[in-house]
Amino acid sequence: MLTTRRTLIKTASAAGLTLAAPALAAAAQADVIFVTAKAGDYRGALAFAGQTYACTVGHMGVTGDKFEGDGCTPAGRFHLREVRYRLDILGAAPKTHLPCFPARMTDGWCDDPSDPNYNKLITQPYQNDFEPMWRADHVYDLLAVVGYNDAPVDPGAGSAIFLHVMRPPTDDHQWTAGCVALELADLKAVLAACTPRTQIDIRAA
Repeated sequence: MLTTRRTLIKTASAAGLTLAAPALAAAAQADVIFVTAKAGDYRGALAFAGQTYACTVGHMGVTGDKFEGDGCTPAGRFHLREVRYRLDILGAAPKTHLPCFPARMTDGWCDDPSDPNYNKLITQPYQNDFEPMWRADHVYDLLAVVGYNDAPVDPGAGSAIFLHVMRPPTDDHQWTAGCVALELADLKAVLAACTPRTQIDIRAA
């Protein structure tokens, strides 16, 4: 069971105790996925729930000034909105406390800044530019939607930022277009420890 700020406060209250600031800070940090990558490098590390995993980010590294098509992963702290998965590949829904939905062959993600549905899930066929979500390379077999540029949406500030499956070493590259990627087993382990309170903190090391 994950230790959260809420459970720490409830336990302390029952015991008639007052939590010190460091204990509260530690509880808050327990719900944060930390992703770091050296400036300009697509290789990074993801730390969560007492474990550290190798990950990849955008081929242009991490930036605090992202725009559509720049090849960068956005810096900042964001909530994870939901999990999407390929039932035909995984065979069952992944373990997670996040909202979880099976993917459809008609799923797409709008990446046209001029479209009212920019940075939103759409259904194909679709009249404007979008990224197909049912992919032959399997990187979207399992993913979590990162709550970047979605509340509100800023047209052109970047779209389709996910925590998804890493490409195998045999591919011509392992970097992403701006997402964060993990090996499938590692992604499953991370998502199993996620709750609706979990945030992802991305920064250049």
